[in-house]
Amino acid sequence: MEYLNKYVPKEFLALKINYCRKCLEEMPKYVVAEHFKRGKLRKVIKVNNHEYFLDSKLGKEYLQRMHKRKQTECQLKIYETVWSCHFIDEPLTECNPHKVTRTLRIDTDKQVVMNKAFFDSLKNDDNSKYIKYKNNYFNGIYYRSAAERDIAIFYTYLGIPFKYEPSIILAGLNKPINPDFVIYIEELDTCFIHEHFGIKDSSDYLTTTKVKYGNYTNAGLIPDLDILFTYDTEDMPFDIRYLSAKMNAAIYGKAIKFPV
Repeated sequence: MEYLNKYVPKEFLALKINYCRKCLEEMPKYVVAEHFKRGKLRKVIKVNNHEYFLDSKLGKEYLQRMHKRKQTECQLKIYETVWSCHFIDEPLTECNPHKVTRTLRIDTDKQVVMNKAFFDSLKNDDNSKYIKYKNNYFNGIYYRSAAERDIAIFYTYLGIPFKYEPSIILAGLNKPINPDFVIYIEELDTCFIHEHFGIKDSSDYLTTTKVKYGNYTNAGLIPDLDILFTYDTEDMPFDIRYLSAKMNAAIYGKAIKFPV
């Protein structure tokens, strides 16, 4: 909740509110009641003027959907409360949840859509080539820097699924690469790649950064739209609000869908 209050991007929060509202509009309302049936007190669930025994197959399915509705209602209350604490207007209606189709070129003539199927295909924490440090531990993973650990906490507290250093194939390369993060935005059914560069005034590191930038753009990814770059140096430590601002810009570029 602390991260949600301090660092949530305005457009991302509006998107989540609009997404919850849209889901609730599409979900029927459910009521659980007790009735005497054939001399026995039985629990039933009411859906659209129909009743189903709670222990029946359909009854169990609708009970799960009822729990999903309640969970969505709770999420909406949290998001609306955070919004009302920071903003005086209504959530931005132009942040309309919809499917965004962005592709990644993995071969000369082959592309993959960066959607949930793509995200689910990625293996979490799949890079064993470099040293990890035990003091950068969070939620079952050792991160390579304190900044990467802070980024993981940021995504986790905002409820954004991510994969840390998964293996991804890019067109033009003879082996997979391991971006720092791949995040999934459910409200848009799309992914962002996030590379964080801890630049310590090293010419070799800057050369590596340039090569990575070129690899991603050659694969058809647009900086600040498909891929986020963040940095820290000895003189300018990483601040998570910088990532929040980056996400805000990316949401504008990818999520805003103005009415025609």
